[in-house]
Amino acid sequence: MSARIIDGKAIAEAVDQEVARDVQSLVQTYGAPPCLCVVLVGEDPASQVYVRNKGRRTQAAGMVSREIKLPASVSQAELEREVKALSVDPDVDGILVQLPLPAGLDSDAVIACIDPAKDVDGLTEVSAGRLVLGRPGLRPCTPTGCVILAKRTLGDLQGAHVVVVGRSILVGKPAGLLFLAEDCTVTLAHSRTRDLASVCRSADILVPAVGRPEMIKGDWIKSGAAVIDVGINRVENPIKGPGATRLVGDVAYDQAVEVAGAITPVPGGVGPMTIACLLQNTLQAACARRGWSVS
Repeated sequence: MSARIIDGKAIAEAVDQEVARDVQSLVQTYGAPPCLCVVLVGEDPASQVYVRNKGRRTQAAGMVSREIKLPASVSQAELEREVKALSVDPDVDGILVQLPLPAGLDSDAVIACIDPAKDVDGLTEVSAGRLVLGRPGLRPCTPTGCVILAKRTLGDLQGAHVVVVGRSILVGKPAGLLFLAEDCTVTLAHSRTRDLASVCRSADILVPAVGRPEMIKGDWIKSGAAVIDVGINRVENPIKGPGATRLVGDVAYDQAVEVAGAITPVPGGVGPMTIACLLQNTLQAACARRGWSVS
């Protein structure tokens, strides 16, 4: 067996286009596009690239992209004031604070300053509570992207056994709840789960999100299962010489592709979906805040 490759880039582009069509409709009806503001603290190269990509895709979807850059030396109080100001700015529909923050800054306290109605990353306590209670709200982008990839690849997920490996508040826990909302049977496993390999082999849909390069081996995967690999790990690439690196997932891809029925590559799988879902959330936040409806 050779697995079907789940093209996250193509699916993300389709979601972007759907958002762009709805934004165009909103602008024609109400005259004002949604606005996303990203707060970037420090000079982390990976964060800078990610923020640039967010800005480019936000603008391509017809929305307003704002960016606030602050030095790594910014104080906790100054950063919180900036976020609180955005929370009361009537022209801003979505706020995203790029994580991780530089050492010495309390990200939880900063996130708490975001108006939940503008929490397009789905990280505030209010957003988390709405997810747990099954009430409408803004959902975390990466786990939402995982569900979209699974649905657009497999169709109806009702009754499928989903094993999420990882219990972080950013991906693992919300992914479990989002798949549960699709009427899946969900097992939330982690690195200390007893006989983790057997648990993984029980999955119709396996979602590794532990941040350990190639931890999930090919013989941990049930034949024909779908694998949505959230992991993005940078490891040495001896083929290209000393100091060279490459990106790998939490799954041993070369082994898994011979067993799985469908699998996301790394890169090019879950990653592009995170920004696509951010755009979806910004559109949703704008409509909810302003009483708009897409015609």
